[in-house]
Amino acid sequence: MTDNNLVNPSFDQRGYIQVYTGDGKGKTTASLGLAMRALGRGWNVLIILFTKGGQDYGELYSFRKLSKSLMNRLEIVQAGLDRIVYSDNVSQRDKDEVTKGWMLAQRAAESGNYQLIILDEANIAIELGLISLDEMKNFLKNKPQNLEIVLTGRHAHPDIVEMAHLVSEIKPVKHYWDIGVCARKGIEF
Repeated sequence: MTDNNLVNPSFDQRGYIQVYTGDGKGKTTASLGLAMRALGRGWNVLIILFTKGGQDYGELYSFRKLSKSLMNRLEIVQAGLDRIVYSDNVSQRDKDEVTKGWMLAQRAAESGNYQLIILDEANIAIELGLISLDEMKNFLKNKPQNLEIVLTGRHAHPDIVEMAHLVSEIKPVKHYWDIGVCARKGIEF
């Protein structure tokens, strides 16, 4: 006999909050793999790339070559400049770009048009004060029940980790960067 209080037959229809964090390589890669899986199942997907501008990302080249039927269900928005953002080089332009992306994310969640929204590097944007922690917590708390949200980036705030339903911490065990290998096209970008 099954306890009905422990079984929810609609778990697969509910949207959860996922966080991919840690100092290891693969957080964005994992979220993009999830996007491909969701597209393959007919979901509408929005990917917002916070703090990432420019066009020299392998994933952008790949996504642009998807079939028309998949492209009709995918939207990718870059909410950053073509550079790496650190705490000591954040500019007003960085803030403006992230703000545009953040406002879009909020409207998209309310629209009901998406089943999956990926907020790539949102953890970094929160850490740098480009997205308010309280605003993000409110957004996650009040998201539509069937919307899956993914946040990536190092240093996920403990409050976000606590709110999430799935948290994967990617830890580096060994990395070829330690012996001087630079970021490689097709692997890191």
